[in-house]
Amino acid sequence: MRIMKEDKEEMSKDENYSSNKRRVNKKIEMTKVKLDSDEKSVALFVDGPNMLRKEFMIDLRELKRRASKYGRVISAEVFINQFAPEKLIEAIINEGYRVDMTLAVQEDDANDVDIAVATAALEVALTRNDVEFIALATRDADFLPVIQKSKKYGKKVIIFGAEPGFGSSLRHAADFTEVM
Repeated sequence: MRIMKEDKEEMSKDENYSSNKRRVNKKIEMTKVKLDSDEKSVALFVDGPNMLRKEFMIDLRELKRRASKYGRVISAEVFINQFAPEKLIEAIINEGYRVDMTLAVQEDDANDVDIAVATAALEVALTRNDVEFIALATRDADFLPVIQKSKKYGKKVIIFGAEPGFGSSLRHAADFTEVM
């Protein structure tokens, strides 16, 4: 009889401990959700052929660090064509970016990734309510409509560019502009 009584007391303690642990864990999860929902987030899109050139020496780690000043970078993509060197692709992946490869025509001035960048950025602007900032790394004024449409749908736009050739229309349309 005595053993059963001790067993019941032990079980009662275990149940109380488990119940308290569940309550504490629930409070922790609720706090995490609240903190996560208050944090601003950034989706970063890099126009590879336009920005990742030897003459600019763009540091992808530095780019992501700068973007993180505006919020947590939840998506970072570099758009390239099939002519990108394997070492560049490896470096992009090693910095934690997703690589999006587009087929292109081999020309000196070909930048066939523009449509892929624009489509991805607008998809995020239109469908991701958790993203507050759309960040574009480009010098190309062709992205002006992307900036305008993103702002129309309530997103703030950050442009990371480089000289020479950094489109003035991009500088004026974006909410924030940084020269790399």
